[in-house]
Amino acid sequence: MIRLLAIVLSLAALLLIGCASSQIRFTQDEIKDYPVEMQEHIIKSEVVPGMTPTQVRYAWGAPDEVKLSNTTDGKPQELWMYSSIAGIFKTRLTFIDGKLTAIVSSEPGRVK
Repeated sequence: MIRLLAIVLSLAALLLIGCASSQIRFTQDEIKDYPVEMQEHIIKSEVVPGMTPTQVRYAWGAPDEVKLSNTTDGKPQELWMYSSIAGIFKTRLTFIDGKLTAIVSSEPGRVK
């Protein structure tokens, strides 16, 4: 029983380490033309209203799911979904006309 518990804990630790490893999402050269404040948000992995989809990808990486539609007045709309911690927490970003307009998250501390 103790051996099984040790194996399960080891696998869980490996999973968490794999999920926590950071991937390079951007180079300094790719964000150098953005305003300094936007560069700081990207470097800190923060998303804020007004960001473009590219800026959000630099800050958070690719979304888990994307849904394309139009608003009631015909503007292009994208819904990006991010899941974390085994899918327990979800964050939805809404882009209208290529700008981030809404951030909704069930993960504590995900949105500042």
